[in-house]
Amino acid sequence: MSRFVRWTATAAAALLVAGCSGGTSGNGDDKGSGDPTSPSATSSSRASPGLPASLTSQKPDWGRCEGTSDSPTPGSDWQCATLKVPLDYAKPDGETIGLALIRAKATGGNRIGSLLFNFGGPGQSGISVMPSYAGTVSALRERYDLVSWDPRGVGASEGVRCRGDKEIQAAESVDPSPDDAAEEKAFFQDAADFGQGCEKSAGNLISHVSTTDSARDMDLMRQVLGDTKTHYFGISYGTELGGVYAHLFPKNVGRLILDAVVDPRADIVGHAKNQTRGFQRALDDYLKSTGQDPDQGSRKIAALLKRIDSEPLPTSSGRKLTQGLAVIGVIVPLYSKQSWPALTSALDAAEQGDGSDLLTLADGYNDRDASGHYGTTTHAQRVISCLDDKQRPTAAQVRKLLPEFRKISPVFGEFMGWDTAGWCHDWPVPGQYDTPVVGAPGAAPILVVGNTGDPATPYEGTRKMADELGKGVGVMLTWKGEGHGAYGSGSGCVDSTVNAYLLDGRVPRDGKVCT
Repeated sequence: MSRFVRWTATAAAALLVAGCSGGTSGNGDDKGSGDPTSPSATSSSRASPGLPASLTSQKPDWGRCEGTSDSPTPGSDWQCATLKVPLDYAKPDGETIGLALIRAKATGGNRIGSLLFNFGGPGQSGISVMPSYAGTVSALRERYDLVSWDPRGVGASEGVRCRGDKEIQAAESVDPSPDDAAEEKAFFQDAADFGQGCEKSAGNLISHVSTTDSARDMDLMRQVLGDTKTHYFGISYGTELGGVYAHLFPKNVGRLILDAVVDPRADIVGHAKNQTRGFQRALDDYLKSTGQDPDQGSRKIAALLKRIDSEPLPTSSGRKLTQGLAVIGVIVPLYSKQSWPALTSALDAAEQGDGSDLLTLADGYNDRDASGHYGTTTHAQRVISCLDDKQRPTAAQVRKLLPEFRKISPVFGEFMGWDTAGWCHDWPVPGQYDTPVVGAPGAAPILVVGNTGDPATPYEGTRKMADELGKGVGVMLTWKGEGHGAYGSGSGCVDSTVNAYLLDGRVPRDGKVCT
C-alpha cells in the first residue's frame, strides 16, 4: 500500500508559475529586522551535551560520489562523505550508524557557511535530489556550501526496504478503500505484513528514525561541518523537521527557510483532512482551467474511479490500472500546474478505456522504473511517520469519519480517510507524539513560506507554523500561486525575498504577500 499523499519537494523544483509583486499593500516594502545570525555575531551555540568527542570532532572524508541504481553519479562539483551518529541519542557512547552526506562547495567569496537541505517525504533522498535541485538554488551557492543528506533509514543511510519488487506490485491490487468485509480484511492484513517486513529489514533501527532523531543529527552535522549556527532550507516535511530542530536547539538557529509548510497543530486525522481539502482545491482549480464546473467535473472523475474499482483498465504494459493506482495518477499532476495538461490527457484516455497514462503517472510517484524495480522512498516514509505519529485510528473510527471525508472531496475523501487507519495499522513500535512541538522561544527569525494553491501542504498550515514557532521567531511570507512549494516556482518576488534573507540576513516584515 502506498500512501496517497507524500510530503515531498520532488515536484516543487519543476513548477513554472507566474511571478509576483510584494507586500499586502503591493509595494513590496520590507521593513525587516537586522540579522542576528551573521557570521560576525556573537555565538551562543554549544555542542550537544553528552556527545563524545569521537563524534563531535569527526573530520568527514569528502570524496567522489558514487552512483546507485536509484540515482546517477553527480558531476565533479559534488563530494560525498559519511557522518557517524548515535543509533540512540540516549546512549551517545553506544552503537553508531552512518549518514550519507553530499555537498558542493561555495563558489564565491565571503562564505557564510553550510546550507542544509531536506526535500521532504519523509523519506526523500537528499543524495539523489540535491544535485538536480542545485540549479534552482544557484544564487545561494555563491556564499554557501550546499549540503544535503539521506536521513537515517533513507537510501544510503541504513535505508530500509520492507518488501521486494514482486510483493510491492502484488500489493497494488489491494483495494485502498475497501467496500466489503473481505476487502477490509485484505487491506489491514497488507498493512500488518508491511510493518512486519519493515521490522525485519530495519531491526533496532526502526525505533530510532524519528524526526527528533534527525533533528539531533542535524545539530551534530552543524558541529562536524564547522558551523556555529545551522542554516537550513526545509521543504514540505522538511518544514516539520526544521520546526523540531528549532525547538530543540533555538540558540543554534541561523537562517532557516520553511517552504510548503506542514501544519504542526494537525494530528494524523487532521493532516488527512487538510490534504483532502488541499487536493480537492487544486482539482477544482484544474477543472476551472479546462472550462469545467468543479462539482460536475469532480463527480465525473469519481464515477470513473468507481468504474475502475469494478473493472481495472488495461494498459499498454499489460498490467492493469487499479482504482488505487488511478487515484495516485490523478493526484500526481496536481503537484504542479505545468502538469495539468498531462492530467487532461490521462483522464481522456481512461474515459476511453485505456489506463496507460494514469499508470505511468502512478509508477513515477511509486518510484517504479521500466524494469519493474521500485525505490524505497515510501518505505522510509512509513517507518519515519509511524514512529512519529502516536495516533492509530481503528476501522470503526474511520467509518464514522468517512462521511466527513467524502463531503470534503468526492474524489479523494474515501481514500484519505481509510489511509489514516491503514498506514500504521499493527505497527511494531509505538508512535512518539500526537503533534510535533516546534515552539522556539529565543531563536533567530525563521522565514515561513506558504503557497495559497499548495495541494499537499495546504496554505492554512503556514500561519499556524509561524505562530507555533513563537512571536518574533516565525515570519510569514505568502505566495498566491499553484503547486507544491513556492521558491523556484517562477515568482521573482518569493525568490528575491528568500535570497535576501539567506544571503544578506534581511528579514521581511511578517505577512508579506507575493501575488
